[in-house]
Amino acid sequence: MADTPARPGSGAAGLELDPRIVETLRARLPQVAEQTVAAVTVEVPGYAGALTGEMGENIENAVQMALGGFLRLAEHARGSDPSTPLEPALGAAYALGRGEARSGRSMDALLAAYRVGARVSWRELSSTAVDTGVSPTTLANFAELVFAYIDELSAASVAGHADELATTGRVRERYLERLLRALLSGEVEATLLASAERADWTPPRTLTPVLLPTPQLRAVVSLLDPRALQSTEDLPGLESSEETAVLLVPDVHGAGRRQLTRVLHGRPAVMGPARPWTQVASSYRRVVRAFTMELGRDADAGPVDTEEHLAELLLGADREALDDLRERVLEPLSALRPATAERLAETLRSWLLHHGRRDDVAADLFVHAQTVRYRMGQLRELYGERLNDPQTVLELTLALADRQRPERLAD
Repeated sequence: MADTPARPGSGAAGLELDPRIVETLRARLPQVAEQTVAAVTVEVPGYAGALTGEMGENIENAVQMALGGFLRLAEHARGSDPSTPLEPALGAAYALGRGEARSGRSMDALLAAYRVGARVSWRELSSTAVDTGVSPTTLANFAELVFAYIDELSAASVAGHADELATTGRVRERYLERLLRALLSGEVEATLLASAERADWTPPRTLTPVLLPTPQLRAVVSLLDPRALQSTEDLPGLESSEETAVLLVPDVHGAGRRQLTRVLHGRPAVMGPARPWTQVASSYRRVVRAFTMELGRDADAGPVDTEEHLAELLLGADREALDDLRERVLEPLSALRPATAERLAETLRSWLLHHGRRDDVAADLFVHAQTVRYRMGQLRELYGERLNDPQTVLELTLALADRQRPERLAD
């Protein structure tokens, strides 16, 4: 037997055990595998109770196969390819890592299991080797080969574990994206429940939609519930050129809304009302309307809360209808000079909003009360008894409600 150190896949042929020793070690493999599995279940919390029954038998068989590959490596003849017995074991170790990731066990637990397994395997195999008369030098080389082999197996399992998590993560991201799309498009509850289950997403009581600039998304998400859904691409109702992201934030209704407002403070965001999670589409549509109408964009502190702009949202829901209404109810002013028509419309708006209180209208318009009286006289001549008609008053109020008052005009 040669006494030079060996390592799997390169110099492993430097250690060639006598076939009789190999057979003695191979006969011990079932017992070594059983002891290895038992030690892992006791010493690694992540495997407590997990390696019993059929699964335990499968793992024992896998350990036997791995150790069998090691023995084939150890007895390899000089001049042959030493990597041949290593490849199947590495493939099995890689598959084991992926399976452990699917089972929900961490990489730390997997590596701990390998450490325990290496210790138990070396203890049992070295004891048997000593009993067969292996020299100290050969035993040292044998130890080097054992731990080098275990290192390669554990590295393959770690790679499998990482690849599975990466793949699972990408798949889950796609499922979460589909769930968000289904929520924004207002799919039926059964579809939403199925999408949430596929994405392994626990539904909250409510969702609150937020639109904000894409560059600020990451900083905000880090401060929110991990269940928050996000997207930056092809948002319904928005131009694709907009660098805007959407967030669906779980359970920030009631007092939680103040916390969301604090998180968004100083950001040009628009947030809608909280809605039961399956009904968030209506809230998202409101946020999009507020965003496209640029409501509250003058507020530097942000965010824009759509709950504070309900009247403007209502009036802006159908701009064409509002324009038509305005043209119809202001038709009596159409024959006047533009400046005169503007002054009378301004006065009528203030008169409606102040319920006809002349002094309040005068203060609002910065004119004398007699000026208000004179203008209202002109308006009564134009409208007649219609200014006493509730329907006409309602239509005039709606038509003039969101009218921006121009700079003060000279009388």
